Amino acid sequence: MRLTLGFSPCPNDCFMFDAMVHRRIDLEGLEFDVRMADIEALNAAALAGHIDVSKLSFHAYAYCIGNYVLLDAGSALGRNCGPLLISKREISRDEVARGDLKIAIPGKYTTANFLLSLAFPRATGKCQVLFSEIEGAVLDGTVDAGLIIHENRFTYASKGLKKIIDLGEFWESETGVPIPLGGIVINRALPEDVQHKVNRVMRRSVEHAFANRTASLPFVRANAQEMSEDVMYQHIDLYVNDYSVDLGSEGRRAVEVLFERAGAVGVIPPVSTGLFLGQSTVR
Repeated sequence: MRLTLGFSPCPNDCFMFDAMVHRRIDLEGLEFDVRMADIEALNAAALAGHIDVSKLSFHAYAYCIGNYVLLDAGSALGRNCGPLLISKREISRDEVARGDLKIAIPGKYTTANFLLSLAFPRATGKCQVLFSEIEGAVLDGTVDAGLIIHENRFTYASKGLKKIIDLGEFWESETGVPIPLGGIVINRALPEDVQHKVNRVMRRSVEHAFANRTASLPFVRANAQEMSEDVMYQHIDLYVNDYSVDLGSEGRRAVEVLFERAGAVGVIPPVSTGLFLGQSTVR
């Protein structure tokens, strides 16, 4: 069976998907047509139902859960890995809370934007900017602050930018659970045995990446633009971990807490469909 597969060119995704894309593992008869894109473009593709298997933000998942279900393998969860709100001048959290600032966000449906809304509900002066261009928008004064994700958390300080708040730390202090950033979903219309087959292949690909750490380096480097190898591996180590192999009970609970908190404040619509592979209804 041939399936469309979407993921980002970021180091963590290339690291996890390398073995699948280059057939280094048993694909159990599956073939994949790869579509690489920025996370908000992947979110949009899933929201439109235009892809079979895809990485997407957990925030976006709430809006397409009727058509997709989350795999146990491939997710990005963790601690001390959340998005950062940064600025060029000194800006206090109280100033952000007043809601007068213009803030660049990496996408309406990103989990980063959900966390910003949770921490600062009055901060509505947002504009969408490609994640890799947010630092530049802050530096040239186009915006007052920027919400950065991915490798930019390793580069902003060297450009003279300042951290206002780490929204991952905010989340962990509020909930005590890891922050769920993104996951791999598959179309619910596909046969259940295919869904589980893709989950097994995804897990196998992540395990292969961990066991053969340098095998994915050419693929990671080819899509990392001018990022240094040190930053690439910092990125991978931050976002790929045991939760990427299997969510487990703690990972599943973190996703449930995210949906509960988001639903309670009206950031996402009510969800009644099961979040996880093999789960028909919300607990």
